[in-house]
Amino acid sequence: MSHALTQPRLLVRRIHAAAELPRRMSADAAGLDLAACLPGGPETLAPGERRLIPTGVALAIPTGYEGQVRPRSGLALRHGISIVNAPGTIDADYRGELKVILINLGDAPFVVQHGERIAQLVVAPVAMAEVDEVELLPDAARGEGGFGSTGT
Repeated sequence: MSHALTQPRLLVRRIHAAAELPRRMSADAAGLDLAACLPGGPETLAPGERRLIPTGVALAIPTGYEGQVRPRSGLALRHGISIVNAPGTIDADYRGELKVILINLGDAPFVVQHGERIAQLVVAPVAMAEVDEVELLPDAARGEGGFGSTGT
């Protein structure tokens, strides 16, 4: 029995003519690859440096969803390139250019080229919780146990 899900539509606008649209690299990939839009030339990230890299596109994420910007595992493994605020969140009401905060955690400079895949975008549903202030919270087995309280 097939349980086909209705897929949300991601509207994408090129802000820069040289921008590449986000694209899925395999049929079952959860993320859409995001490419750097650097038509003026490459940018070099020194070890420890972070930089805001433009993608040249803007998105309209459907209401009830968020865009999660995540690191690419290949860049992380080979070069130590990650995203400072991973995963970064793109809200459904944001319409500005999508930019990615890359950081070089490696030990050598890394050159970001125009069109290079720098991150991935996962579109995921969001529970829009209402906030209710209370005097006491319900009991839970863990209680107030914090970092490391559930084992090593």
